[in-house]
Amino acid sequence: MTDVADVQGSILGHSVLRKEDPGLLLGSDLYFDDMEGVGVGYVHFVRSPFAHANLGDIDVSSAETEPGVRGVWTAHTLELEPYLSFPMFPPLFARPPLAKGKVRYVGDIVAVVVADSRAEALDAAELIDIDYDPLPAVTDADAALGSDAPLLYEEHRSNMVFETRIGQDDDPVAGADKVVEGRVISQRLAGVPMEPNGCLAIPGGDGRLTVWIPSQNPVAVRDAMAAQLGLEPADLRVAAPAVGGGFGSKAGTYIEFLITAKLALVTGQPLKWTEQRSENMVSMAQGRDQRLAARMGVTDDGRITGLDIDVVAGCGAYPAIGGFLTVFTQLMSQGVYAVPKFRYHARSAATNNTHTAAYRGAGRPEATQLLERMMDMAAARIGMDPAEIRRRNFIQPDQFPFTTHTGATYDSGEYEKALDAALEAAGYQEMRAAQAERRAGGDPRQIGVGISAYVEVTAPAGLHVEYGKVEVNPDGSVTASVGTSAHGQGHDTAFSMLVSEVLGVPMDRVVLHQSDTDLVPRGQGTMGSRSLQSAGSAVFLASEHVLEKAKRLAAHLLEASEADIVRSQDGLQVAGVPTSSLGWGELATAASDPLRLPEGMEPGLYFEHDFDGQGSTFPFGAHVSMVEVDTETGQVTMLRHVAVDDCGRILNPLLVTGQQHGGIAQGVAQALFEQVAWDEDGNPITSNLMDYAMPSAAELINFETHNTQTPSPLNPLGAKGIGESGTIGSTPAIHNAVVDAVSHLGVTHIDMPLTSLRVWEAIQAAGR
Repeated sequence: MTDVADVQGSILGHSVLRKEDPGLLLGSDLYFDDMEGVGVGYVHFVRSPFAHANLGDIDVSSAETEPGVRGVWTAHTLELEPYLSFPMFPPLFARPPLAKGKVRYVGDIVAVVVADSRAEALDAAELIDIDYDPLPAVTDADAALGSDAPLLYEEHRSNMVFETRIGQDDDPVAGADKVVEGRVISQRLAGVPMEPNGCLAIPGGDGRLTVWIPSQNPVAVRDAMAAQLGLEPADLRVAAPAVGGGFGSKAGTYIEFLITAKLALVTGQPLKWTEQRSENMVSMAQGRDQRLAARMGVTDDGRITGLDIDVVAGCGAYPAIGGFLTVFTQLMSQGVYAVPKFRYHARSAATNNTHTAAYRGAGRPEATQLLERMMDMAAARIGMDPAEIRRRNFIQPDQFPFTTHTGATYDSGEYEKALDAALEAAGYQEMRAAQAERRAGGDPRQIGVGISAYVEVTAPAGLHVEYGKVEVNPDGSVTASVGTSAHGQGHDTAFSMLVSEVLGVPMDRVVLHQSDTDLVPRGQGTMGSRSLQSAGSAVFLASEHVLEKAKRLAAHLLEASEADIVRSQDGLQVAGVPTSSLGWGELATAASDPLRLPEGMEPGLYFEHDFDGQGSTFPFGAHVSMVEVDTETGQVTMLRHVAVDDCGRILNPLLVTGQQHGGIAQGVAQALFEQVAWDEDGNPITSNLMDYAMPSAAELINFETHNTQTPSPLNPLGAKGIGESGTIGSTPAIHNAVVDAVSHLGVTHIDMPLTSLRVWEAIQAAGR
């Protein structure tokens, strides 16, 4: 196996511009909504305006006679079984494609209209007469678990969907010098990708169905849709063109996909659904929504003695993977620290709102948000610097691989090195000096400094296996096929670099096949920051196998020893004899001719396999944030944010930096701006971008990103994930910074998002 670090003149480790960008910037790449079919019909979903109600009569007669209307369907006329998106849950949580009997959240689909145009479909929908009998609603997870809460599923006799617990029966903080108690709300967030959801379903004359969707995982969507539609997987093609962002919200199979595809089969016509932004804010899966409480035992000299955690999560009206994410929170709740005693208990509740899913970080940010707030609270309680209390409790490098109380086996880590690098880059002592000067001067604009140290899991829960194939074509180009599915990460660039590294083929001669079930037979998609370590390793190893096969073939054709065959500028040659060479196209052509192959060699110059990393990897890092808080208004202004993230060996610093900046931006957004909210009746009050405070670049600062590199032993690249690290590390650092800025006024905690009003109210309450 080639050791990447030992390759002379390696392309790896250098910043290489993205191959993807010209098509995206020039507008030549197509998104699903750019695609049309002959005679396409447009789908509009009629959604409930009530969060919880019994459903009465539905009169569609007026809508059916409107101009351009091709059909109107309700639960009584659409033959499609309920869909259970997360098979670990009981079947009673399966979602009816169209509501039947009752609706469970604002946005539940009651009817569907198909018309010749979107405008005609919308006009007809307004004529549908629906009887609702409103019921009490509950959108708060803690309230949903109360004995008097309205039940979403009466036959279940409880709103609890899932429960997990680990740890000893004894109190883990018993006997501690100090016991620190804290509570963190990881508020619900909307995914808000640049491109909303949608699909285009096109029936074929051969009985096949093609569905174009903006998806992170077309293979899994194909399998789920085929099962629901009663099709053989071979008769259903699911493909994603360019995808405008996902962040986990586009990983699953949406009920809208199933309905659109079913009606395309029923009508025999291509049908298209394009989600509008206000629709997106109630129908696309949302993230977070956890209430986390902890008790931490510490000694007077700053050693953690035990940790006791209780979590309640809201998972929406039709529980999906979001209801299971407390397991990932559990997995990462020990963080980067040596904790002698540990206990964890979590429950997930059905609530009358949009379902939750694996939004960027998926359970790991929540664990870090709680743990890092607790570390600051503990430091304040015993009068220790926040950096020092972290340093005293780090798991040490000689302890790896390290297995936590939660069952995670950390592959490698140097946590103190990352923290020290972040503190040095930030000028931590200078920050503290500036803070002391402001406090001494009584300036109403106070400085806060926040730290976070984190570890996260990438390629979690079996996602360390991925399909990859590399094939040399007769024209000398190379096709790489992977089961991952890019939606902005730069996979084409990264995987082309790996092929070029091994075979010497220019990157622009490498074609990537992904996101299309007709081109890729299997795969687990892109989520969990897994792509490079899994699919990248698959491509790298497949390239090595192709090279070895090509060397054997070249030795046979050139009548030379295989040991003397080396790479040339555009193929292989006999070492020291440039005239005795074969180009990649010649080798591919020869490989397809059984008469030209050495004995025992299979035809074709390709290799395909499923790489198995044998486990997850655990990136880590440390962030330092500096903010200014106006104590008279509560306004928070970011001054600096320094991130040191370790994703193992870095193959393209440009791609890593891009992921860091994007991740930090989303972490900042949770800390300071974003929150999905409802009124007491379950009506969404943040269902458009006027009310949902998603920041733009104008509200952000220039992030300072750095890296340490601690290779993983679990894959040939030494790589770990980077896609979610910035999100996980940044939020608690900013949270800690804001609280730190006003801690001398008596403020001990403020719930996110840290809006001016909340900060001002906390200051006022502390001063009473």
